[in-house]
Amino acid sequence: VECGKMGLGVEHVLVDHDLPTDQYMAIESEGRLLAAIADAHSLEAAGARILAPLSDGRLGTPDAPWRGAIALDGNLTVELLSEIAQSAVFAAADLRLAPASPGKADRLRPFLGHPRATFYVNAEEAGLIAGVATADARSGAEALIAAGAARALVTDGANAAVDAKPERLLALTPPRVTARRVTGAGDTFMAAHIAAETRGAEARAALSHALESAAAYVAG
Repeated sequence: VECGKMGLGVEHVLVDHDLPTDQYMAIESEGRLLAAIADAHSLEAAGARILAPLSDGRLGTPDAPWRGAIALDGNLTVELLSEIAQSAVFAAADLRLAPASPGKADRLRPFLGHPRATFYVNAEEAGLIAGVATADARSGAEALIAAGAARALVTDGANAAVDAKPERLLALTPPRVTARRVTGAGDTFMAAHIAAETRGAEARAALSHALESAAAYVAG
């Protein structure tokens, strides 16, 4: 109800009253993340049921797949992510991928080589997915592109962030702010970037908007 009041469409959300709501806990200090635990057991248990509207006609079918943006993250199981990477239901979608955490980054490897997948990662996660050591956003982006990613947006805290495709690489430095929180910064960056591109912003403007939004969030 509250989501509906905010203008969020929730008619296709799976609600399973037999499963408890997943939880996330983070411990931060002075703008740094010290530890975090994500309980995604209910999401894993729900499995492919969360994707039903994309195949049963409510949003699309295998013969007429959804063509809009879809955000996916590494909290889904390896098996389900691998299925999505190969499914005709997702073949026309604009796939936007986030690892959820460095520990789950390699779950996104099935999307290397996917022509419509965009990775949103930090420099460490880029290296984990590509299987090489990375020193910054540029080297992380270059590693992902070399590994087969169609597009990669790689951040590196207060240092330059990169939007890379095989044919070009764009780098911008985020605004300088005093960090008061960090949990959710990556999600804010990703959401702002998708929103900007959905409104028609070109690459530089979309990256700048995403960095400004994430900086404002981190600053509190």
